[in-house]
Amino acid sequence: PTPVIRWIKEGGELPANRTFFENFKKTLKIIDVSEADSGNYKCIARNILGSAHHIISVTVKAAPYWITAPRNLVLSPGEDGTLICRANGNPKPNISWLANGVPI
Repeated sequence: PTPVIRWIKEGGELPANRTFFENFKKTLKIIDVSEADSGNYKCIARNILGSAHHIISVTVKAAPYWITAPRNLVLSPGEDGTLICRANGNPKPNISWLANGVPI
């Protein structure tokens, strides 16, 4: 008999409100993908004679983006200032600091 198809995400839930099934559940579609959607997805086919499964590894790559964007400072002589640069991405970006184009 035609098997029933089921999808699961190992170690978590399928993305809520962003998961759709097509082609009689043979296709899992995720919209508006985020880094949290990375992981192993398992497709399980089952009928009265048994079951089979396959694991698909999904890696979401992301260009660098700001977690906390740097802000300009206006300081007077003798004051202290703190510059914060927090970025993320996949792969994790390298952060480097320059003063007037010269590495510090």
